[in-house]
Amino acid sequence: MRPFLALPVTLLVAACAQEPTPPPETTLPFFGDGYRFSGDACRRIGEDAYTNQFLDDAADFVGCPETTENLGVFVTDTGAIEVARRDGYVLYSVPTR
Repeated sequence: MRPFLALPVTLLVAACAQEPTPPPETTLPFFGDGYRFSGDACRRIGEDAYTNQFLDDAADFVGCPETTENLGVFVTDTGAIEVARRDGYVLYSVPTR
């Protein structure tokens, strides 16, 4: 009978989960859906007058909202190096493998 008690508790906890905050408004030239997977808050950034100073043909240029949880995991998993912050985003150079 205990498994039946766990279901309502699980549903209650899931209902209390906080919605992710939407990314801030920016003029950064993002493209693609997500960097690591579809829907990832971190996305690749293209070239414009500001970003061209960070572009490198041996690395991807990626931006993540500053409010993204577990940015440390992103850095560890990808080898990303923070190069700047702009419009509420942390900008990373991620070596291509």
